[in-house]
Amino acid sequence: MTKIVIIDDNEAILEAVKIALDGFGYEVLTSTKGEMFIPTIARIQPAVVLLDLLLSGEDGGEVAKALRKNNDTKNIPIILISADPSAEKIAKDSGIEGFLSKPFDLDRLLAVVDDCVCN
Repeated sequence: MTKIVIIDDNEAILEAVKIALDGFGYEVLTSTKGEMFIPTIARIQPAVVLLDLLLSGEDGGEVAKALRKNNDTKNIPIILISADPSAEKIAKDSGIEGFLSKPFDLDRLLAVVDDCVCN
């Protein structure tokens, strides 16, 4: 089963996205912690990481950089998710594979995830 990791500090978003992706056959792991979760990401090797830009006490951009610097996670696609208007530029400037603006609809989420998983 294809594994997906979602990192967001909003429990409601984590649960909603998990339920949606579970329903499409993905195995979904969630976390509210960014850098603390990197060893788990390295161990499970998900097909993609959905990462919120604005995490409580952490910067999702910094978490993305840490994932890129780690030899075990540097090739895992990252999709940045955020309501911040500057997030799409941050994603492009950081070489992150995708961006979803919050709020996003289920069809768009699935299209972006499927694109990362299939490539």
